[in-house]
Amino acid sequence: MMQITVKLNGKNVTAEVAPDMALLDFVRDHGCYSVKRGCETSNCGLCTVLMDGKPVLSCSTLAVRADGHEVVTMEGCQEEAEEFGAFLADQGAEQCGYCSPGFIMNVLAMCKEMENPTDDEIREYLSGNLCRCSGYEGQLRAIHAYLDYKKGAK
Repeated sequence: MMQITVKLNGKNVTAEVAPDMALLDFVRDHGCYSVKRGCETSNCGLCTVLMDGKPVLSCSTLAVRADGHEVVTMEGCQEEAEEFGAFLADQGAEQCGYCSPGFIMNVLAMCKEMENPTDDEIREYLSGNLCRCSGYEGQLRAIHAYLDYKKGAK
C-alpha cells in the first residue's frame, strides 16, 4: 500500500491505495459517482476527469500518479456542468445521458484551452468520447450555442 494526497474537488484527500489502483476507483471510493466505468481500455471517455486542468482517462491512470495533483470531477464543477448540460438538453443531444459526464468534462476543459475552436478542432478534442445514441451533431450545436453564450457573458 502507498499513501497519497490528492486535492479532489478542492479538498485534500489522503488515503492508502494499492500501487495498481486506478484513479477511477479512487475517485469513486471518495464519492465521485459521475465518473463512470465504460470500456476500461481508454476508448470511450466515460471516465474523464481533469487533472491539473487537463482531461485524463481515469480508467488508465494510476491513483498514485495523482499524488500531489488536483483532480476535478463533475461533482467539483457542478455549476459549470449544469450550465453546459442545459445546452445539451436544449439541443436534444443527451438522449440516454450515459456519456454526458465524460463529454461535459472534456467540453469544459476545451473551453478553457480554446477560445474560438473550429468544428474540426472540436471534433478532434472530443474524439475520445463515445456516444452510441447520436451522430454528434446535437452535441456540436450545443457546444457552439454554449460558446456563443459564454462570449456574450464576458
